[in-house]
Amino acid sequence: MAALFLKRLTLQTLKKTAGNCTRRCFGTYILPLTIPARLPLVAPVPRLSSLMHARASGTVADTQDSGKKKTKNDPAFSNIGRKIHERVIHVLDEAGNDLGSMHRAEVIRLMAERDLRLVKRDSGSEPPRYQLLSGLQIHEERLRLREMEKAHPKPGPVLTKELTLSSNIGQHDLDTKSKQIQQWIEKKYKVQITIKKGKNVEEPEHKMEDICNKILRTMPGIATFLSRPQPVRGGKAVTCVLRHLSKKEENAYRETQETQKRDSLDKENRDNRESDVHQ
Repeated sequence: MAALFLKRLTLQTLKKTAGNCTRRCFGTYILPLTIPARLPLVAPVPRLSSLMHARASGTVADTQDSGKKKTKNDPAFSNIGRKIHERVIHVLDEAGNDLGSMHRAEVIRLMAERDLRLVKRDSGSEPPRYQLLSGLQIHEERLRLREMEKAHPKPGPVLTKELTLSSNIGQHDLDTKSKQIQQWIEKKYKVQITIKKGKNVEEPEHKMEDICNKILRTMPGIATFLSRPQPVRGGKAVTCVLRHLSKKEENAYRETQETQKRDSLDKENRDNRESDVHQ
């Protein structure tokens, strides 16, 4: 019995000693292994609100871009051939008669049967309005539109001409410059005139302003002041701007001239009658 107890005690002592030795020898070198987190095999699904926002933004931008391209490349009056984008369109025939709404396949069949072209008339209507025309009709319509553009050109920006004169300019040179200014005014230019004070010349202060008024008086019924004479450069010069009269101003000037003529004629007639009575 004592021998069995001693054997167990010896085994327990050996186990503890072996465990302590193992920890002393390998404890500083054994590190705890950390298991890395598993990466998801499936990509995260974006939120529905984000997808809707991205799709809406892309749709608006694409629509705007396509609209710009369509507007830029869409001529004012031309044969569109068989490229009818709409499924149903409103059609007029070559005589201007209303054929009503038609499927594009039916329109293409009419074009082939009558040897006609298709021209867009009103893309803003619903359905869009088109007209069947012959090649000769399209040519004549283009010529008519060109003539209208020539008769009513689009107004462009008004250009300004500049001219600098000396206050001691001679009458002959002033007349020449006034004619040049009138030619610019008749071409609807604005003319900026600067009158510089002559060197070593004693002259009244209002002489430079008087030259501006004298130039304007050479163009009655044609020009007026856009900017009246005013001193610049510390009083060493005077500048003004002339422009062409508007249609309303031209009509008012003519009416004034006609009124003055009538008044002068009436006065002459009265004077003649009075002289006849005295005789």
